[in-house]
Amino acid sequence: MAGDKKKHFTLVWTDTFVRTARKFLRRHPELAGIFRDVLSLLEIDPTTPRLHIHPLQGKHQGKHAIKLTYDYRIVFILKIVGRNVILLDVGSHDEVYHI
Repeated sequence: MAGDKKKHFTLVWTDTFVRTARKFLRRHPELAGIFRDVLSLLEIDPTTPRLHIHPLQGKHQGKHAIKLTYDYRIVFILKIVGRNVILLDVGSHDEVYHI
């Protein structure tokens, strides 16, 4: 999908994200392609409208979320200055927003 585009951002996988992504993809192998596509788009332009990025509030203020599907989200911190996208968690709405 986005593999032929130039990468402008670096994805930083936290230990928590690695662990939750592994578990998530084991439980939902049918979403692996969508998962990879979303990560590819994040590397190119995290603000692309296709990702439907939205800021979080409350205890997650300063973080952003994108929808993987209707039920699943990827939560991340976007650092434009350092050109890093720090990936924090992935899971269902209820799983992700408890952190």
